[in-house]
Amino acid sequence: MPLQNDLILRTLSGEKTERTPVWMMRQAGRYLPEYMVLREKYGFFERCQTPELACEITLQPIDIVGVDAAILFSDILVVPQAMGLEVQLIESKGPFLPDPIKNIADLKRVGVPDVNDRLHYVFDAIKLIKKELNDRVPLIGFAGAPWTLLCYMVQGKGSKTFDEAKAFCYAQPETAHQLLQMITDTTIAYLKGQVKAGADLVQIFDSWGGLLSPDDFEIFSLQYIRQIVAALKDEVPTIIFAKGAWFALEEMAATGAHGLGIDWCIKPAMARQFAGNNVTLQGNFDPAKLLGPIPDIQKAVKKMLTDFGPGRHIANLGHGILPNVPVDHARAFVDTVKEFRHHV
Repeated sequence: MPLQNDLILRTLSGEKTERTPVWMMRQAGRYLPEYMVLREKYGFFERCQTPELACEITLQPIDIVGVDAAILFSDILVVPQAMGLEVQLIESKGPFLPDPIKNIADLKRVGVPDVNDRLHYVFDAIKLIKKELNDRVPLIGFAGAPWTLLCYMVQGKGSKTFDEAKAFCYAQPETAHQLLQMITDTTIAYLKGQVKAGADLVQIFDSWGGLLSPDDFEIFSLQYIRQIVAALKDEVPTIIFAKGAWFALEEMAATGAHGLGIDWCIKPAMARQFAGNNVTLQGNFDPAKLLGPIPDIQKAVKKMLTDFGPGRHIANLGHGILPNVPVDHARAFVDTVKEFRHHV
């Protein structure tokens, strides 16, 4: 069955579309009252690991705010979990890994798992979501980039600087590369499993890519993302979102990825100049702006769309939606994009 709304897929393949497509990172979750009801009843990983719950949460923003794609409700840390590390998610504090990787001896505790065994619940959720979506919109699968996962696996918790993770890479580069390759191999198998289960496109989240210098970004992040994109780009469209790593847009475009996510710290014209014309840009509305009055949101969205210009743009936030954004503000963002037409 063809999709009723394939705007995002057409935009990623470079086709001209009647309007700009729109979705929001973290759209399934914490700002929706319907999600909060489930959060009261079930633990975080319980929500991820129960296909029926993951399905319900994934579909909520389609019905409530009307976005042009669903994104699987899951978490990037299911991969370190599947590789053998304990991961806890402490509400309103974030992730905690009680026994992080510190040296080469610790690598014995992790391995490249059989994803069909350890992550089957994700594939089961995708099959269920696809059935329930009934071809209304595409489903986005995703995984964390190897560098971002290493940050958590070494630091053991969230951080603004991930200095311990960086020190690990600089002091023990061989161990770091061994771990990065294991994460990469796991991620390729995991994303291929998502595609087989029905994901229509995939996004690689490198949330902490911008913490590295341009040289180190190539060494510890991009060379591994490149492997993932190469393994998947002929099967499905791929999007790389490396927050803060605008300096590498040209190199990221050269991976063959179909889309590049950008945050609000770079002007669309500059991003286009760096990325070239053969890739779709995604972004880059500051999520905090959704806390302003609705008329201001509408005005800022129109400016963003005008700045990106027609074609090869997916409207999105420059990072995940904040938990305190009112639902009608999120809807105003989506509706403004859907109503906007470029004068060409």
